[in-house]
Amino acid sequence: MVLSSPLDRHADLRGVPSCFHALQMFQALSSVLLPVILVAGLGALLSSRFAVDQGTVSRITLYLLSPALVLDVLLRTPVQVGEALHLGVAYAVTLLACLGLGWLCGLGRPGLTQRSYSASVGIWNSGNMGLPIALFAFGQAGFERATVLFLASFVGMYAVGPAVYSLGRGGMSALDAVKDILRLPAIWATVLGVALRLLHVPLPEGLTRGVSLLAQATLPMVLLALGLHLGAAGRPRVNARLWLASGARLIGGPVIALGVGRVLGLDAQNLAVLVLSASMPTAVNALLIAREYDADVETVAGVATLSTLLSVVTIAGVVTLLPTLTGAPLHP
Repeated sequence: MVLSSPLDRHADLRGVPSCFHALQMFQALSSVLLPVILVAGLGALLSSRFAVDQGTVSRITLYLLSPALVLDVLLRTPVQVGEALHLGVAYAVTLLACLGLGWLCGLGRPGLTQRSYSASVGIWNSGNMGLPIALFAFGQAGFERATVLFLASFVGMYAVGPAVYSLGRGGMSALDAVKDILRLPAIWATVLGVALRLLHVPLPEGLTRGVSLLAQATLPMVLLALGLHLGAAGRPRVNARLWLASGARLIGGPVIALGVGRVLGLDAQNLAVLVLSASMPTAVNALLIAREYDADVETVAGVATLSTLLSVVTIAGVVTLLPTLTGAPLHP
């Protein structure tokens, strides 16, 4: 994944007033969002013209490409253990609070739909959107902290997402839910990656390149999966619940993260990166998990689409407010 190229042209600016910084943020977001819209749009066009097996596309991503991505990131990213644990705990608490907020957004709806609202608010896009925006806002130091959050969110997504959809459903016990989670390769890829890092055991170069090649295919396939669903199902029907859930994700998320970070005593830089990460829209991977567990795919796709479009405005606002809220200066 190339994360810095659309943003590097802003890195040498000095002393830019906040209003111009906000304008640059809009431009940076456009650079990040346009490829997302292009790939998803092509998927929608393809699905509207041809019958595409969406289940197969989702399973290829869920069981093959996503594990390769998490292993690739774990093997390539320098991580400070103490800082990673502190940020990881803050992410976990924020995640649980956001899941609860999403649950409230779905009150009065059928069980699967309410679970889908919970996952839509609780699982956010800390990868292909969160990483480049963190690089733009806070430079390399912020990018490295955002990578730690990306790793935590990737593990959390594949651990918590299935539990949200399956626990207590059809009489499923906690033990059954754990077994269901452990069948996902992303969990085992995380264990393998952590073990290799702790033991300082390098993979053979050919194997590393193969993992990296699979990892690079993850983002396009995830976006195609969203586009394929939208093309087959048509434009999502936007209703008050979708607006509420999107607002909970884009506004409630960073507010929760700010409170959690202050309570846990995060320093200014870590707090700012956590708040910025929690302001991202719903992750498209939430759609893949919803499809795999026979949840309300339409609801998850609707929140993912609407929150992504609205995030152009909300993320720019969050970045502008971060120095005041956290005390962390923006990258000049």
